[in-house]
Amino acid sequence: MTRDNDRQMKAIILYDSRSSGGSTDRLIDSIGQQLAENGAYVEKARCKANADYSFIREFDVVIMGAPVYYMVVSSQLLGALLQSNLKRYLRHKNIALFLTCGSPEAMAQSVYMPQLKIHLMRNRILSEKIIAPHQIDDEDVIYDFVEEIEEGYRKSFKPRGGDLQWSDEALELIESAPPFFSDKIKAALVAYAEENGIRYITPEVLDDARASPRGM
Repeated sequence: MTRDNDRQMKAIILYDSRSSGGSTDRLIDSIGQQLAENGAYVEKARCKANADYSFIREFDVVIMGAPVYYMVVSSQLLGALLQSNLKRYLRHKNIALFLTCGSPEAMAQSVYMPQLKIHLMRNRILSEKIIAPHQIDDEDVIYDFVEEIEEGYRKSFKPRGGDLQWSDEALELIESAPPFFSDKIKAALVAYAEENGIRYITPEVLDDARASPRGM
């Protein structure tokens, strides 16, 4: 798995669990193994509410997940989003989310998953998965989740014209908008760049595209 065909995808799995060696740990290991078999570099880290998360700067994709206890996502993961520097280092990262719980999926998607997503409004979420207890060891469920992550990752860096290069400043400006609008802006910029023979997109290109007769 590479970005623009020149390097591995680097993924970190941030997770929380009240026990060691239980079902959540097995799930984490299965996700990591599947990603590694597909060519990604993978690490995992158990969340602590007051930890330093500067290390996630080194990763392309952050996979976050935890069990649900008494209708609340496990506290260390939520605590990290609220109390630590995690949200700062998640800026502009591709995110995948999973929760393990026995509630119906519709309830989990409407009640539990938003407890995480409300802190990730400016992130691109590649995949989100509710995993029931009986699915934790289901290879097909793991495979599908990993496939969604990889497909979303590929799309996030190749909207069209995959050989285009983007400056960090241009990406920061685009991704400061909600994902729905940032996708449209990025697609419009790709079209503008292709029409004008531009191979490197900077904030100046963004300004020129806005000022062009066709606009954005």
